Amino acid sequence: MEVIPAIDLLEGRCVRLYQGDYARSEVFDENPVAVARQWVEQGATRLHLVDLDGAKAGHPVNQQAIEAIVRAVDVPVQVGGGLRDRSSVAGLLGLGVQRIILGTVAVEQPDLVAQLCEGFPQQIVVGIDARNGKVATRGWLETSAVEAVPLAQQMSQFGVAAIIYTDIYRDGTLQGPNREALRELAQAISIPVIASGGVSSVTDLLNLLPLESLGVSGAIVGRALYTGDLSLREAIRAVGNGRWQDVPPDLGSSAFA
Repeated sequence: MEVIPAIDLLEGRCVRLYQGDYARSEVFDENPVAVARQWVEQGATRLHLVDLDGAKAGHPVNQQAIEAIVRAVDVPVQVGGGLRDRSSVAGLLGLGVQRIILGTVAVEQPDLVAQLCEGFPQQIVVGIDARNGKVATRGWLETSAVEAVPLAQQMSQFGVAAIIYTDIYRDGTLQGPNREALRELAQAISIPVIASGGVSSVTDLLNLLPLESLGVSGAIVGRALYTGDLSLREAIRAVGNGRWQDVPPDLGSSAFA
């Protein structure tokens, strides 16, 4: 299972929100490039970037920071937030981003998702962010009537590379991912599912491993890494996928000391 560190960008800084609330943001680092390098040095095989300003504005805003991160690391980068037209998608791919994450357009313009999957095969991922099973849109500021599982099935038929599922009520809370929702989603589609929201410990990741055979192929981790509740090195060692062989153990960790 792939452990994917999240870097949320707000006004060019690395922040974390609580349950998607922009009013409850916490700045963790003024230099997201340094953060990106840190996660790669600790064994990350992929980085997950979210343009929070873009998600609210409806178009990319933090391109400068995104490009700087892509240039600074040697692992694939996936980006989401405010990507609602072909030119925005093509622009970020042109900067070297490997995969694009679409959210709002999956609900509001599903035909566009189908077109983008055809134009950029295996580079389109759909993020399904849900409150009580209903899909949220526009930077989580609105909740639609669309249900998560049928939407995932439709997107799978279009040829998206993966689904990222976030339980908004778990995001930034360190309460653990919603395993039942992930199980239901993974059983309903045949493409990979990436868990997001609430991962707080190695135990949370280990609890996801039984879902790997169903298609849950990775987990995005955010706040727990920034608060120190979770060591990326430990997480990668625990679930067995990463570049940890090249990384010295975390000597400050009781689990691997």
